[in-house]
Amino acid sequence: MVKAKPKKSSVSAIRVAELAGVSRSAVSRTFTDGASVSPATRTKVLAAAEKLGYHVNHLARGLIHHRSGIVCLIVAEMQAPFQANVVETTTRKLQAIGKVVMVLNTAGQPENVEAALRQTLNYRAEATVVVSGAPPLSLIETCIENGQRVILINRDDAITGPEFVLVENENAAREACLLLHRAGCRNLAVVSSTAGTSSIMAREQSFVAAAAELGLTAQVSRAGPTGYATGAEGARQLLGASNRPDGVFCVTDLLALGFMDVARQEFRLAIPDDLCVVGFDDIPEAGWLAYNLTTFRQPIGAIADHIASIIEKDEPEPAPPKRLPTQVAWRKSVRP
Repeated sequence: MVKAKPKKSSVSAIRVAELAGVSRSAVSRTFTDGASVSPATRTKVLAAAEKLGYHVNHLARGLIHHRSGIVCLIVAEMQAPFQANVVETTTRKLQAIGKVVMVLNTAGQPENVEAALRQTLNYRAEATVVVSGAPPLSLIETCIENGQRVILINRDDAITGPEFVLVENENAAREACLLLHRAGCRNLAVVSSTAGTSSIMAREQSFVAAAAELGLTAQVSRAGPTGYATGAEGARQLLGASNRPDGVFCVTDLLALGFMDVARQEFRLAIPDDLCVVGFDDIPEAGWLAYNLTTFRQPIGAIADHIASIIEKDEPEPAPPKRLPTQVAWRKSVRP
């Protein structure tokens, strides 16, 4: 019978102090930024720590000061290019300011978002950034009452307590309509999804409203969840009808890629000669030569910077939602 190996205990600061011949407080000061410690003492402590393999327990230290240093990101559809870009940029920024980032994948189910938010309370997270999904208001309030900061991305709910970071969806959608109108498109459509998120709905509704201001009617397609397949099905529905559109705004780039592939492969339409298409997000694939999609770039770097600035503040004051502008990424899917 194989005996289980005894579990090794972690090296304590007391053992480091004994080996270095200094006090326990001297060890603590050595590993505390800005603390006063003599060069000779620092050298002895670091040498002892290196020999013993000592590492500071930042979690325990943070909990003593009621700051765990943990920031949770709640994300759905992590395989989607835009979501992946948000996670990559935000985690890199938060790690640069010394935070430990936990990514909780909710797989898009509302009950999963609620479970993930409860999990952040269990881990005493310092802050939670909700990238995807809509947690219940009561649970958000519970998190705030427990001293946790909640930051909602691209959500414009009429609730107090959380911090909001949004992009100017409405302005971008109106500009998309004007770009298509300038290109000579008069039969417009918007390819949306059944997701029903505030950002998706803002783009869809603003585009339809902008078309109405120009005296035009925009068809709306919502063939399924926000993804490539839904864009492809939207193309079949819109382009297969008798009143085929000549200008289309897709509320995400992933929808646009599916739409463009079906338009060219199944309906033999030339883009932008026969059909103009505008997207939203500016995912890396939008710039591929196969698509050259004109789209609106979300300021992911600025979003991550603002999230970090909120978390770094000891006592952030209530602030209005932070609204960031998008930028047109002009390519070749719209006639100039």
